[in-house]
Amino acid sequence: MSAVEPPQLYSDLLAVWRARARYGDAPCWSERQQALYWVDTPAQRLYRYTPDNGHRERWYFQAPVYALAERQDADSLLVALPHGLACFDPQAADGYGRLEPLAGTPSVLQDGQRWVQGGCDSHGRFWVGLAQAGRPARGLALWQMPAHRDGSPALQGEDTPVHGLAWSPDGATVYLNDGDSRVWAFDFDAGSAQLSARRECLRCDPAEGRPRGMAVDTAGRLWIARWGGGCVSCHDPADGRELMRLELPARQVTHLAFGGPHRRTLFVCSAREGMDPLQLRAEPLAGALFSVQTDATGLPAGRYAG
Repeated sequence: MSAVEPPQLYSDLLAVWRARARYGDAPCWSERQQALYWVDTPAQRLYRYTPDNGHRERWYFQAPVYALAERQDADSLLVALPHGLACFDPQAADGYGRLEPLAGTPSVLQDGQRWVQGGCDSHGRFWVGLAQAGRPARGLALWQMPAHRDGSPALQGEDTPVHGLAWSPDGATVYLNDGDSRVWAFDFDAGSAQLSARRECLRCDPAEGRPRGMAVDTAGRLWIARWGGGCVSCHDPADGRELMRLELPARQVTHLAFGGPHRRTLFVCSAREGMDPLQLRAEPLAGALFSVQTDATGLPAGRYAG
């Protein structure tokens, strides 16, 4: 039996933003601003929610936003768009934000390809999954943007699962899932940015929800959004044991992130994409952003160093 203890919930689950998102995704907690960024990918919107005062802001793009990360040395975001990566400054004086393409990235995407999930490692490198439109999003490869502008983008191995992406507390293990049932663990060499020793970490029952976005807390527990299962499950990655399950009033659970002053608030995104009117009447909170207080402390979101 694993020594890792189940986490505890300290509040009721709240729908903090009834955004009616078609596909809420890419939650990223900003320590600087004490706010959560997240997106509605098909609606081409970026959201920012400030829990302290309940303030809600939104920006409209002319293309889907698939993934994002804060930048280390600027009050702006790195965003993954269909034509490549760009820097977005939501604080621009005109109130509409300022978008600047990141040099060297447009050639990475070929016709029919799209980004899937993204995040930064402890060295400030941005990693994002690359998938082929029309195929199950199990990934063509992981793509890595170096932490310095004069570096070269790098593709990792073919058929790497990329529907979820998270690092262990010591940064030595990266977790990825295939969007269907399996979660994989890889050894991660932070110095060389290489993945190795791929092995199955745990397997989810698709009937209880397929794995999507993931997060890790400081105790090393792995939290997984379960698409179609209406829940978030928490696991000990050492043996795959499920430690806790958080039920939500929305079946299409997409992603999650820890935030709040001590990173003990779990934020969960959901979707209403593909639901018919009868299903939407049964799930009026589909597409909302949810939050719940926990005794778990999340890892800080990595920032892009470029």
